[in-house]
Amino acid sequence: MPWKETSVMDERMKFIGRLLAGEKMAPLCREFGISRVTGHKLWKRYKEDGTKGLQYRSRAPHKRPNQLPFEIEKLILDLKKKHPKWGAPKLRELVRKKYPTIKLPAVSTVHSVLHKNGFVKNRGQRSKYKASASYLSIPQHPNDLWCTDFKGQFRMKNQMYCYPLTLSDFVSRFVISCEALSSIEVDPCFAIYEEAFKRYGLPTAIRSDNGVPFASGNSAWNLTRLSVWWIRLGIKLERIEPGKPQQNGRHERMHRTLKLEATQPPGSNLLQQQEMFDTFIKEFNYDRPHQAIGMKCPADVHKQSTRPYKGLPDVYYPDHERTLTISSCGRVCIGKQKVHITKALRNQPVGLKEVDCGIWQVDFMEYTLGFFDENSNKFTPTDDPFGLQLDKWI
Repeated sequence: MPWKETSVMDERMKFIGRLLAGEKMAPLCREFGISRVTGHKLWKRYKEDGTKGLQYRSRAPHKRPNQLPFEIEKLILDLKKKHPKWGAPKLRELVRKKYPTIKLPAVSTVHSVLHKNGFVKNRGQRSKYKASASYLSIPQHPNDLWCTDFKGQFRMKNQMYCYPLTLSDFVSRFVISCEALSSIEVDPCFAIYEEAFKRYGLPTAIRSDNGVPFASGNSAWNLTRLSVWWIRLGIKLERIEPGKPQQNGRHERMHRTLKLEATQPPGSNLLQQQEMFDTFIKEFNYDRPHQAIGMKCPADVHKQSTRPYKGLPDVYYPDHERTLTISSCGRVCIGKQKVHITKALRNQPVGLKEVDCGIWQVDFMEYTLGFFDENSNKFTPTDDPFGLQLDKWI
């Protein structure tokens, strides 16, 4: 097994102890999950310094041959005091002109000196979109609303973490998917949702919390690549209020049952854990009566969606003057101006409609993202174009 971060010294002592007892180096290294190079290095350190040689050794260099001399650092600070408004590039150029024989430091080195001595002000963080709840619908039929979340991670028997990604139907309580993942990275999620869409069709809306990968506070309107994909498929976004998991209570209640029946004890690895999840889903959907739906099983209530999955539909803007594609850095070019929208919508088509002289409305599908003023070269985003409108659900 590999070294445990919490008890590296203990593992090293066990390794050396078994070597001292006469065991062979190669099989011991395989058992402890280390290379023979590491094993021989530890053995050498033990023979030279005893147990002290097994302790953690810093990898920091003892000498810094490229460290900036004190005299040059003082020179930079003196010049900064004389020219308080000058930055690192200008100060470096001044050093080059006044002292041509000095080995010139890099601009980054000059900047580091200024930062270390308090001459650089930290930039204020860019304002982020605050996570907030959207309108939460009251679905009446299966596939009106699906709920999704990452159930809290847990350790499997191999000490690796499992992150279950779950998906269920709000009305029928039918568990659509429960996948054992090794992280909450967004890329594996696409295949899981696509498989669900292919098998059961598309829901009207998906409800999630404001966490990754469903939402991002660093993106305009909290969008992510995953949520933009859902929008392109014609799925409405519903997000619960931060700190109120009860707004997704039916899904959280399923999580409690999942934890009791499929994670205690956990599987040995992801493959075994997925097998346990599959067994749980089959029993939960087809065998386990649910009191909230009249002691029926979820499979007795759930139905196939009337909206089959056919991939991403094309987007057209017949009523707009122009159609542009958002660049990989989240911008569109309107005239000679580069207007930042959001990176979450990269490579997506948007429509531009002139609603007044020099005022352009920027739309993504049926959503209005904001307005661009040619006179001020300013883009003003709308507050929440993807927030659900009540009249759409009545």
